Amino acid sequence: MPASVIYQERLHVPLRWWVQATMFLATLWLALVVALPGWLAWAASAALFAGVFGIFAWLGSARVEVRDGVLYAGPATISLSKVASAEALDKEVTRRVHGIEADARAFLVTRPYITRAVKVVLDDPDDPTPYWLISSRHPRQLAAAVSAAR
Repeated sequence: MPASVIYQERLHVPLRWWVQATMFLATLWLALVVALPGWLAWAASAALFAGVFGIFAWLGSARVEVRDGVLYAGPATISLSKVASAEALDKEVTRRVHGIEADARAFLVTRPYITRAVKVVLDDPDDPTPYWLISSRHPRQLAAAVSAAR
């Protein structure tokens, strides 16, 4: 990690999803080979494999970083000078903030396979976004990094 990076995390898809998808697609391939002409079964299976694993790769490509006074979350960035606070959330609070207590104006970088998050409250009168909700496997470290870098 370069000296300017305070925190870095990739929100990769868990291994069990890859294994389960592989087993499911192999079962589907077997059913297709029996029911369809060989070339069509292979073509359909290849398309399904590419689609499913492409989605997994895309989902898992999101990065969260704190470096050079900036918070990077997925495709977005924000200067830490515009951040009021960062709070690490446990599983239950994350579920509530992402669900029943959610604000429709919030910016979300969440993944269904990560149950904890960090709520980053903004302090920017020009931005209608009240907070960012960012999935993290290490929410305490991310919140501490954001607070320390402010």
